[in-house]
Amino acid sequence: MVTVNAIFSDTIEIKGSKFIAFLMPITFYEGEMKRFRSLHPKAVHFVSATRSLNEYDQIVEYSGDDGEPKGTSGKPTLSVLQGHDLMNAAVITVRYFGGTKLGPGGLVRAYAEAANAAYAQAELVPYQKLFIQKIECNYSNVSMVEYESTQKNIRILSKEFGERGAIFEIEGTGEKLEEFFTVLGRSIQKL
Repeated sequence: MVTVNAIFSDTIEIKGSKFIAFLMPITFYEGEMKRFRSLHPKAVHFVSATRSLNEYDQIVEYSGDDGEPKGTSGKPTLSVLQGHDLMNAAVITVRYFGGTKLGPGGLVRAYAEAANAAYAQAELVPYQKLFIQKIECNYSNVSMVEYESTQKNIRILSKEFGERGAIFEIEGTGEKLEEFFTVLGRSIQKL
């Protein structure tokens, strides 16, 4: 299994219709969907597919046609994720209608081609199961937590400041999180 750590995109045109496909980590999906809808107000469809593992290591898949004929857009997009064995990834394809109807077969080919074009741009990384952990530290240790998270390849998902210090929500592989906790020791507290 492989995944991506950033957003990769490509655009194809078929009979005047423009298909802009974005391949991204699944954690970006909801925020990017909102952003694309505001960035592309004249687009007619925002087709999507996601593929991830849940906490029980079961594959969870979703596909949405967003107004295209049922099964002609979301499913072919999901098939690209499946075919390339992508995990914890999402594809959103923004479509601008060009005036010529493509028909069901044409739509299936177009959405699959767009998703494959974005995949061709991607820098793939081996999939590793990620864990999310909340930690708390004193204000005096905030810069040390930020530095060590960079050194240990731990992603900071959020940071909030409270009465006693900062609360971080961090994400990383089990191995990297253990290294992180070992280095920081008593400077942090798991929540």
